[in-house]
Amino acid sequence: MKKSLLIVLWVILWIILLIILFISDKYNTMVWLDESTKTARSQVENVYQRRLDLIPNLVNTVKWIASQEEQVFIWVTNARAAATKVNINIDDIQEFSNFQKSQTELSSALSRLLMVTENYPDIKSNQNFLELQSQLEWTENRIAVERKTFNETAKNYNIYIRRVPNNLIASILWFKQRELFEASEWAEIAPIVDFAPAFQE
Repeated sequence: MKKSLLIVLWVILWIILLIILFISDKYNTMVWLDESTKTARSQVENVYQRRLDLIPNLVNTVKWIASQEEQVFIWVTNARAAATKVNINIDDIQEFSNFQKSQTELSSALSRLLMVTENYPDIKSNQNFLELQSQLEWTENRIAVERKTFNETAKNYNIYIRRVPNNLIASILWFKQRELFEASEWAEIAPIVDFAPAFQE
């Protein structure tokens, strides 16, 4: 009797151990995927910050030549100020949405500013402006790349935590789905940067 009870206890212990190992493996994978999304998020933040850093110099360069376009400068400055107040919070749907909205508005303002420059040949031939334009174009491309990387990483994470039985473990351990960046009418419109015609006039 004692021997059979001992065997039963050993079997129960092994089952518990296997369950613990199974849950630990799932948990560790979730942590790794979660951290990957945070790393991807940081890369997105970095390139958005680079764009924010370029804007004052761009505005000042254009303002120096096209001072009468005051309303556009105000719009860009206000959009930049609003964007600096919003951080990417991938754990909060509303804050994530607010971040996307602020960056969309900034993209719209930048596009308007760059359209204004078409009326000023002096701007299009200004070396400082051309250099800033080149940096801005590179940054906009990086934004698109890093947003795509984030979306792919977050999608893999979302799929993993929604699978059975991962979804049960994820809900118990408070792993939540990540929101993805979405395109909108103005979102991430790369500014017009081709000024080749200016050198052909």
